[in-house]
Amino acid sequence: TREQLLKTLQDKRVRPMVYTRVMGYHRPVESFNKGKLGEHRQRLYFDTDLRHNSVHCS
Repeated sequence: TREQLLKTLQDKRVRPMVYTRVMGYHRPVESFNKGKLGEHRQRLYFDTDLRHNSVHCS
């Protein structure tokens, strides 16, 4: 069953290494101090769409 398979594979699971870009270079999130980790959790992520964000010069 599904539950048995998940229990069997539980030992093979590992936490992923998450990186973020900080001040121009990439750092692993797990190395952040308490304050920087809080800032990381509060960040808003968004997609930019160049069609709607273009600036027209006259």
